[in-house]
Amino acid sequence: MTAPDAAELRRRTRELLAAHPPATTERTAFLKARFDAGLAWVHYPAGLGGLDAPRSLQPVVDAELAAANAPDNDPRRIGIGLGMAAPTILGFGTDEQKKRFLRPLWVGEEVWCQLFSEPGAGSDLAALGTRAVRDGEEWVVDGQKVWTSSAHLARWAILIARTDPDLPKHRGISYFICDMTDPGVEVRPLRQITGEAEFNEVFLTGVRIPDSHRLGPVGEGWKVAQTTLMNERVSIGGSRIPREGGMIGPVARTWRERPELRTHDLHQRLLTLWVEAEVARLTGERLRQQLVAGQPGPEGSAMKLAFARLNQEISGLEVELLGDEGLLYGDWTMRRPELVDFTGRDAGYRYLRSKGNSIEGGTSEVLLNIVAERVLGLPSEPRNDKDVAWKDLSR
Repeated sequence: MTAPDAAELRRRTRELLAAHPPATTERTAFLKARFDAGLAWVHYPAGLGGLDAPRSLQPVVDAELAAANAPDNDPRRIGIGLGMAAPTILGFGTDEQKKRFLRPLWVGEEVWCQLFSEPGAGSDLAALGTRAVRDGEEWVVDGQKVWTSSAHLARWAILIARTDPDLPKHRGISYFICDMTDPGVEVRPLRQITGEAEFNEVFLTGVRIPDSHRLGPVGEGWKVAQTTLMNERVSIGGSRIPREGGMIGPVARTWRERPELRTHDLHQRLLTLWVEAEVARLTGERLRQQLVAGQPGPEGSAMKLAFARLNQEISGLEVELLGDEGLLYGDWTMRRPELVDFTGRDAGYRYLRSKGNSIEGGTSEVLLNIVAERVLGLPSEPRNDKDVAWKDLSR
């Protein structure tokens, strides 16, 4: 079957709109029809939301749908499912897993979260201690995860757990899909510096996961997790934004609208950060073009690094620019938000929330090592624990 070109995708999109007019079709019904028509992810296989078309042609479909005021699937709300779970399921899932999970994931009927980090295994994720023990056709999981976004909303989770403590830490891990409604799953809020509890800690006690919910072979969970992590860094640091999108936008608007706040020093800093933000935006466009040819690589780590540094420097400049106003924080109440809103809140929120950017999705220190070793080709740091059984490591 020949992959459709841009003209064919436009024709199929218009057929979808004619058969399911957005003005009169219920939102979820429209999204399901779009998925079934192969117009969700055009580069995914036929029958799984795509048409085996080049990834670069997705904007053709999106533009037609936007012009018709068609609903989207609220991608920010389901970002973990779209950006991390879906590509991992596509790459390592069975046919049954792909058919079961991809459609409700994309439509937004089922929210996903990520159970990776632990209190003693964050930067060194491969040192994780959550155990999964085989019991017939099930695995019994016990442990604790932390910094879990959307766990209080999620129906499913992608989970890595240790299945063989006698092997070195990278080789004794397996990857699972965990049902967050299992009675052994307890979600507790983690209150952040912003006053919100957007993150969670998750306790797993005797959680039974069927072996049919394992992704990839037993003991090869680290390899599967790399697909998740590379996609995560692209989804955090490489999202498509317009010029002056993201954190630089509010600062630039304040500068134009409030001339009484301007100083020469702040002007020079704003110019420098504006240029760096634009360079990062254009680099992100190049990275997305490279994705047409395959899966994300270590370059996504560089994008995520730049994202974290720029957000923190830009938000700091904004607070200085606003002076006393920059110290105001309009809402300190304990909330459980569905979305992180970097630009719709006040400067104080942006300044505080951006501190987490250098931790979430991989700490900046770890990402610097990835860029050094896998992008620049520099020698690896000495690792004395590489061939030591996990059970023999000091913790």
